Amino acid sequence: MQNGTRLAAVDLGSNSFRLEIGQVDHGQIHRTEYLKETVRQGNGLDSARNLTPEAMQRGWDALARFGERLSGFKGSQVRAVATQTLREARNRDEFLLRARTVLGFGIDVISGHEEARMIYQGVSHMLPHTDESDRERRLVIDIGGRSTEMILGRALEAETMESYRVGSVAWSMKHFPDGQFTNQAFRAAEVAAKAVLDDALTRYARHSWDVAYGASGTIGAVGDMLELAGGPPGLITREGLDWLVERLIKAGSTDKIRLDGLREDRKPVIGGGLSVLRAVFDLLDVHEMRIAQGALRHGVLYELLQRDNTVADMRSATVVRLSARFNADAAQAARVAECASELFVQMVPGARGGNTATREGRALRKLGWAAQLHEVGTQISHSEYHKHGAYILDNADAPGFDVEEMHILSQLVLGHHGKLRKVEASMAEPVFATQLLALRLAVLLCHARRDPESQPLRVAAPAPREFSVSCKSNWAEMFPQSAHLLREEVLAWQKAGWRVRLSGC
Repeated sequence: MQNGTRLAAVDLGSNSFRLEIGQVDHGQIHRTEYLKETVRQGNGLDSARNLTPEAMQRGWDALARFGERLSGFKGSQVRAVATQTLREARNRDEFLLRARTVLGFGIDVISGHEEARMIYQGVSHMLPHTDESDRERRLVIDIGGRSTEMILGRALEAETMESYRVGSVAWSMKHFPDGQFTNQAFRAAEVAAKAVLDDALTRYARHSWDVAYGASGTIGAVGDMLELAGGPPGLITREGLDWLVERLIKAGSTDKIRLDGLREDRKPVIGGGLSVLRAVFDLLDVHEMRIAQGALRHGVLYELLQRDNTVADMRSATVVRLSARFNADAAQAARVAECASELFVQMVPGARGGNTATREGRALRKLGWAAQLHEVGTQISHSEYHKHGAYILDNADAPGFDVEEMHILSQLVLGHHGKLRKVEASMAEPVFATQLLALRLAVLLCHARRDPESQPLRVAAPAPREFSVSCKSNWAEMFPQSAHLLREEVLAWQKAGWRVRLSGC
């Protein structure tokens, strides 16, 4: 990417929305602008896990202001990611529909593992790079509003990642609901946090890392307060955490806190965040933690810088890993992928060449991934393998993919076999329907697990909700079983309300 190019990352966190704008300079990104809006969407989830109208409006208002600052940016220069609150919210689609409009760019809801991976990217890119630092084994902790991410890694590579549902907003609402600080409340909050984080004791044990780093809001706020109180700069110690808890208990409530370095917007969630941080220190035997400058938004920026190659390779590697993990038939996956791609290009000529800078090219690539993964459920059940495959993809750890992308793949896998009614909602999107037809026809043509005859079908999509399929001369006579399956397939689409014209078969 050329020097001087501007890139922007938007982080839709549970407590705050953040906009980071940077400029590329010889492979590094230097900040040119930073905006933060405290929206507290994390405490805007009702008992049914729906965002309240007020919480949605706060988010839309913040994103509208961000959108003004992003005027003139191209889509390739901006990425917005949403984390735990929108992972949980049942009505997130309602929020995201308007959010994408007011921001002016797409918004990806990322999984906890993906969030952890990009946090590590942000932290590691902002640390000095020396032979010694690149050898150190790092533990990175990020305490957000509704989740806490833990990562082990070396240099720029994250090796072990996990996201836990415990955070500053959630724990403040649960254990300090009236903003009152007592010994009993802190003890209860820390015990409850340890119960959630308990399995981290094995995965992130003290012998598995050399240096602990803390990233983002809660840890940054704690570090600021301790430094201004005379503590070592850029460092959090157990003694410092104990002192801070004593000060909060002595204050008694959020409105009486008088601590340099604690902003007003951070006061309502400091009790919960501090409880989680103390639980991490106790559980993982952390004696001191260095405050990192990097965070999720920086990881997003560096992935934007490298996205064309790095993320594409990462996604492809993820698909290969998932296919291998569930022992999918690699040869069958390859022939189905090739056949489905040929059929899709016939219907969408703009996809030819697979240029991922275009929507058509990206759709072709996703179709290829779905084809590679269409049989991952066979290890669980042969009769219902498509349903199990869809479940696996909706719940798998998939580096490089966001939640919505994996859901699209899962729906293609779910719909590639059996009745179409189960993916009717997804079929309202014309590109998805075209991908699905290509995949189903490819599976049909490759049903004998051998390469089909070269281009036996000609397919087209002449109008919305309409397809045409024609057979190669004498193909139906040479392959009567395949021809029968094709006629059944056409009937299935017609029953689903699509016009499909079949000729020559």
